[in-house]
Amino acid sequence: MIQYIRFADTLSAAFGKAFAWLIILMACGTGFEVVSRYLFNAPTPWALDVSFIMYGSLFMMGGAYTLSRGGHVRGDFLYRLWRPQNQAKLDLVLYILFFFPGVTALIISGWKYASRSWGYSEVSVNSPAGIPIYQFKTVIVAAGILLFLQGIAQVFRCIVCIRTGEWIEAEEDVRETEDLMMKRADEAETGGHI
Repeated sequence: MIQYIRFADTLSAAFGKAFAWLIILMACGTGFEVVSRYLFNAPTPWALDVSFIMYGSLFMMGGAYTLSRGGHVRGDFLYRLWRPQNQAKLDLVLYILFFFPGVTALIISGWKYASRSWGYSEVSVNSPAGIPIYQFKTVIVAAGILLFLQGIAQVFRCIVCIRTGEWIEAEEDVRETEDLMMKRADEAETGGHI
């Protein structure tokens, strides 16, 4: 179980970090549109569609990574003061009752949606550029599959916690700026000895 948890966490992190680069592309595309529109009075017909596509892809493909790092809405507001075993039992029930049916519906619906889109080579109706979007509809299915795989890892985390009384945390790879600033402030106050 531990090996699968690490595998799923690594896979989710790889996709999440790869798709995070879309933020830079979106910023460049939006910057280009602003310069083109307001300095040269030549707006592009594709900028809005491309930003929607990139943001949607980033949002969908980052879902499994967010789940692996505990960033999704969960039942923890109900049980934050409970023992870890009881937390894990409730999480396990919630994954079985809500998460897996929802993600399965996402995969099945996404598959139908994407296959229809591929069938008639769908283009965006939001702009005159006719940006092809059928390939991006496949992101729905890919994101659902990644979420499902990460969900299995989360269920394994619950099972391990029920047995051992301790949660298996994902490897830390990103830290909040506020946390880093607080750590530096603490180190400055204590002279580096915490």
